[in-house]
Amino acid sequence: MRIDTLRQRLRELQALPVHEQRVLRLWAQGLPLEGGRRKLEHVLPRPLWLALPGLLDELQRLAVVRSIHPSPSDGSSRLLVALADGQTVESVLLPRQGLCVSTQVGCAVGCVFCMTGREGLLRQLGSAEIVSQVTAARRQAPVRKVVFMGMGEPAHNLDNVLEAIDLLGTAGGIAHKSLVFSTVGDPRVFERLPRERVKPALALSLHTTKPRLREELLPRAPRMTPEELVEQADGYAKATGYPIQYQWTLIEGVNDGEEELDGLVQLLRGRYGVLNMIPYNHVEGLPFRRPSWERAAAIARSLHQRGVLTKLRQSAAQEVEGGCGQLRARSLEGAQPIRWH
Repeated sequence: MRIDTLRQRLRELQALPVHEQRVLRLWAQGLPLEGGRRKLEHVLPRPLWLALPGLLDELQRLAVVRSIHPSPSDGSSRLLVALADGQTVESVLLPRQGLCVSTQVGCAVGCVFCMTGREGLLRQLGSAEIVSQVTAARRQAPVRKVVFMGMGEPAHNLDNVLEAIDLLGTAGGIAHKSLVFSTVGDPRVFERLPRERVKPALALSLHTTKPRLREELLPRAPRMTPEELVEQADGYAKATGYPIQYQWTLIEGVNDGEEELDGLVQLLRGRYGVLNMIPYNHVEGLPFRRPSWERAAAIARSLHQRGVLTKLRQSAAQEVEGGCGQLRARSLEGAQPIRWH
């Protein structure tokens, strides 16, 4: 379901803009029907009031948390979320009231180190399904930040993602800079985001400074060089005042050498942004390896000393199938039963 379809249904139930906004706020923030100084039945048109419980129940069924898998080490929890058609996606409750959501079932980019990329794109998520991941998570814990870094490439579902961002940044009560659009890089992102009413922060997946290696690691990403991507991102940072979050999955023997580090210094020194370096999270059946934490820390320290603001991060919920797509894959294969913890 798309949010514009929901808006149309509300209007058919005699909702005026003020009523529409009130209902969207109830849904997006996970608020109870009963609450506030004035009873809703006294302020909403009667057809809308009578239909509202059923409508909210329908919206709730768009994304239902099937299982919760808490991480004992970092305070995060991976959620396996069932959609109304039986497909599943993953969301992650992050420390400090953050949430990572999915935008597609599967992904067409085909990053060779990613579980989601192995199954290809199955379907897009509607904007209401994206928001429903937030409302479902809010029934588990407070959510004040939403990052679009789960399953899928948001640029490949741009209209739905931007519609969800607009609602979350208005009726959903999320600060605009706390909505983070993550992408491997697509010209449409740099064209559309500056024109939006709600302008999210931008996270750009680099993973390498070498154009040929990038084509190997991200085989179906747009053919933009790292230099072109950073130049476009830097323009967005200056236009919005939000620093760019450059993402780098650190893979032993692939992108952790001195040549890459020199390339990063040349590419990012002086830019308005931060490099988030995340050691690779092992995926069974793939040949890639995670460097030691000591090696990763030394790399981050070296980059920081050379003028690149670098944060070394753990992949959230690593002990509970932390790599995007792993929990979904395990549930489909039936290797272990999925259950509540």
